[in-house]
Amino acid sequence: MDMNNFFNDLQGKLNQAMENSPAKDIERNVKAMMTQGFSKLDLVTREEFDIQAQVLAKTRAKLDALELRVAELEARLTEQAPKV
Repeated sequence: MDMNNFFNDLQGKLNQAMENSPAKDIERNVKAMMTQGFSKLDLVTREEFDIQAQVLAKTRAKLDALELRVAELEARLTEQAPKV
């Protein structure tokens, strides 16, 4: 179970338990405390993570292509170098 599902499940269970009780203030306080705690953890959203993963994949592909090109150019220079 990933963390997102865990917290969604936790919130759902808290909502069910407090729906008919006068504990709405407790719910607000718990949510505020959890939000404050999460903000201190310096977390990123799944969307932000996925975007950065795509950027990294594109960057890796470009790097691989550039490394291949450099190797080809170095090979050409080695072939063209005068033999001493």
